[in-house]
Amino acid sequence: MSQLTILNPQTPAEAKTIALGSDRAAKIMAVRGSLARIAEIDPAWAEANIIARRVETNVPAMPLNDWQLMQGARERALAVRDLLQAQRRSADVYVGLEGGFHSISIEGDWHTFLRGWAYATDGKNGTFGATPSISVPASLAKKVIEGRRELGLVIDEVAGVSDVRSRQGAWGILSRDLVTRSMSFEVALIAALAPFYNQKLYSESV
Repeated sequence: MSQLTILNPQTPAEAKTIALGSDRAAKIMAVRGSLARIAEIDPAWAEANIIARRVETNVPAMPLNDWQLMQGARERALAVRDLLQAQRRSADVYVGLEGGFHSISIEGDWHTFLRGWAYATDGKNGTFGATPSISVPASLAKKVIEGRRELGLVIDEVAGVSDVRSRQGAWGILSRDLVTRSMSFEVALIAALAPFYNQKLYSESV
């Protein structure tokens, strides 16, 4: 099982620990980026440790709707929590990230979007946050949905390189790198973590 723990050598004992249910580079970058942004308004988050663990979920390898995306993100967060608890370890916040498609019909026309969800929990309370959405070309969407193929494999073919999802992701290919996969997940994490860094406002829910 892949394991990664990122420790800040100057981290005090009381620093926060964030556990991520994935060992993908783009997702780890998203956690780092979101923590850096949050630290701009709350310095306590600047010294956080990140624990990244590969986990399994029960959702399809290529989620095709918001329900599957949200369920996948939640399962990832809970899976990394359970994994650490089995090792007699813990974190302040457990997070999961899931990306894929969501399609909707507007006045008879189908639109498919690339989007993702984040889920953050302290083990008791949890909240979701969403990435932006970007329209997926019909030809690409057809290869994934009707061809029953993972987006990562299709994007690799389109880009002519391997393992795009660990770098700029499909987001980077579709937006010509104006927005990367990690950047999109960073926004979702900032949203999902809001009750934890804006506790006064969310005090009734977290």
